[in-house]
Amino acid sequence: MVGMRRSLVTVVVAAVLAPLALAGCGDNKKSGAASAAWVGNGASASAAPSASPGTSQGPITESAAVPIELTVTPATGKKDVPTSAEIGFTVSGGKVTTVVLKDAAGKAVPGALREDGSTWVPAKTLKTKTTYAASVTATTDSGLTKTATTTFTTMGAPGKKTGTGLYLFDDHTYGVAMPVVVEFSPGIKKADRAAVQKRMFVTTTPAQPGVWSWTSSGTQAYYRAKEYWQTGTTLKVRIAVGGAPTGGGRYGDRDRAATAKIGRDLQMKVDNATKKMTVTQNGKVVRTALVSLGRKSKPSVSGAMVVMDKLSETVFDTTDTDGAAGYKTKIQYAQRITWSGQYVHSAPWSVGSQGRTNVSHGCVNVSPANAKWLFDKTLIGDPVTVTGTGTKLAYGDGWTAWNVTWSEFVKGSALPVPDSLR
Repeated sequence: MVGMRRSLVTVVVAAVLAPLALAGCGDNKKSGAASAAWVGNGASASAAPSASPGTSQGPITESAAVPIELTVTPATGKKDVPTSAEIGFTVSGGKVTTVVLKDAAGKAVPGALREDGSTWVPAKTLKTKTTYAASVTATTDSGLTKTATTTFTTMGAPGKKTGTGLYLFDDHTYGVAMPVVVEFSPGIKKADRAAVQKRMFVTTTPAQPGVWSWTSSGTQAYYRAKEYWQTGTTLKVRIAVGGAPTGGGRYGDRDRAATAKIGRDLQMKVDNATKKMTVTQNGKVVRTALVSLGRKSKPSVSGAMVVMDKLSETVFDTTDTDGAAGYKTKIQYAQRITWSGQYVHSAPWSVGSQGRTNVSHGCVNVSPANAKWLFDKTLIGDPVTVTGTGTKLAYGDGWTAWNVTWSEFVKGSALPVPDSLR
């Protein structure tokens, strides 16, 4: 069925994901946003800075005539430094072994070296208008050390911000096709995406390296691995764009983070030719349901979709867009699969057509019994694949990270993708 059309994205600064918009089949409205998280390197799974690795508060010794050249950034005395600042360094003749960052009160700031050892990243956004002192120690193979120090002052609160959202909750369990979805408002322009992507971190346990890929508008970025996540995977995400330059004189509104789990492997496959949905769990068929898809004038889309939202009861309302031709209808067991308003839902009025003809406004109609069974079994992030309708799913109309081949997906990264991930 059809409901409200999708509105412009509204991103909130709450630390948890706001509910998705209520809408019906064929609508293109969405409201609300997600909780935020921190951002990774965009090419492969990279550990986000933790509370202590790479940081030491012990005494620092320095040997005389040490054959090490070491410089540190930000430069000493630098002012108006973004609160996303990382401690950078160039070193020859040794390897950086210790980084200590302290605030104006002398309190150590937790953080960690990047996986490639290029910089040291604070574990949280720095405070505005605050002077920080950093010391970096490098060590030779023979144990000689050299330390370089710097002090810098962060900028005040920015006048213009980029809103951020993360569609992931702490301690929630998701389906195997759940991409990490980050949202930006306004969207990030191409020239600025690489710098933002460097601040987006994802760690998967067990390790399943993935890639970030941007939508053309720059309003969303998806992170996924080559295949669906393994059952039992832990996703640890930090979108560390708080205070980070995002282009056009804007700065990210805040860091966002979440740690979530991946549950059992449940997949729904809908075939227009047979008018049936086949549900598998861990590779075994557990349910077959008759369906009715979109009528000729309101076709369902074919493609690889994901359950984005679940509403036990809602109202599909198209009167704001369709006027006298619109309608308001109470719906039960609605599971959203596109932003344009296509759902899997209970449709008692079309039971006689299910398995035979398509009569919906684009949604996947199932019987009340099948709708309730599905609703009780599914998770946000479970994959829903529809085939044979003749109308293709548009990229970005929902969480469409899986609706392109892997080779196409990696082209959307703003950073070079290692050959091992191509």
